[in-house]
Amino acid sequence: MSIRFIDLHSHSTASDGSDSPAELVRKAAAAKLAAIALTDHDTTSGLDEAVREGRQRGLEVIRGCELGVRCEHGELHILGLWLPEGDGGPTALDATLAQLRDHRAARNRRIAAQLRQCGVDIEYAEVEAISGGESVSRLHFARILHQKGYVPTPQTAFDRYIGPGGRAYVAKETLSPADGVRLLHSVGATVALAHPMLFRYPGNGFAEWLDDTVADLKRHGLDAIEAYHSEHSQADTRRCVDMAARHGLALTGGSDYHGAGKPGISLGRGRGGLRVTTAVLDDLKARRLRQGLPV
Repeated sequence: MSIRFIDLHSHSTASDGSDSPAELVRKAAAAKLAAIALTDHDTTSGLDEAVREGRQRGLEVIRGCELGVRCEHGELHILGLWLPEGDGGPTALDATLAQLRDHRAARNRRIAAQLRQCGVDIEYAEVEAISGGESVSRLHFARILHQKGYVPTPQTAFDRYIGPGGRAYVAKETLSPADGVRLLHSVGATVALAHPMLFRYPGNGFAEWLDDTVADLKRHGLDAIEAYHSEHSQADTRRCVDMAARHGLALTGGSDYHGAGKPGISLGRGRGGLRVTTAVLDDLKARRLRQGLPV
């Protein structure tokens, strides 16, 4: 029996990816993946389209999202997998995500204003126009700055203008890590700490801080750690695997595919030879079944 692969972290035009949800699923099917999770930032608006396309293509599509949450040292990301389908009315998750998008929009307008003060010719309407979705992010600003020639690469836009310490950086209002985990847990999602080794911890003591954070979040419903990620080194992956084992957590992984916004990353492959097998998905499903949750 041949090994099959999955991707449990991807983004579409519903947030800051360059492929529509249907296009993303078609690419995953063409890559012969066994399953994919759509995990757009602070929105679930692309999930129905992705699931419909998955059914047509015979590809398992897992409903997900990615929340940005803020702790005392910066921003962490939390993945929710197996989000429930709506019953026609807004859920507590929908209401919270809408509020987060409102905060994000207010922050984005402030970023646009500060960029203009830096001499950058930009209007927020331009950023909304290229986003294609309801969740506008700094990656959209980076694309416009690159397109207009203000920076040589989108990454330079973060370094120079819109990343922490940049001339136009504005921190966003978010949930706390515990609140984000509790919110996703409350709707029956499998909750994972996304790419933890990318967190920029100030000074020394990161390993101890991260271990304490994981222990605390487990109390609130954390289920897994994203060990396999495009920007994790092999050493990073091993540290995540060890940490998950210590805390009795599952593992997850994905490419963090954004399309054109993150060149060099393909669905199911990522950077550095990343491949995530169906064994990871099987373990997550077994955990959900033990918890009495649907898969």
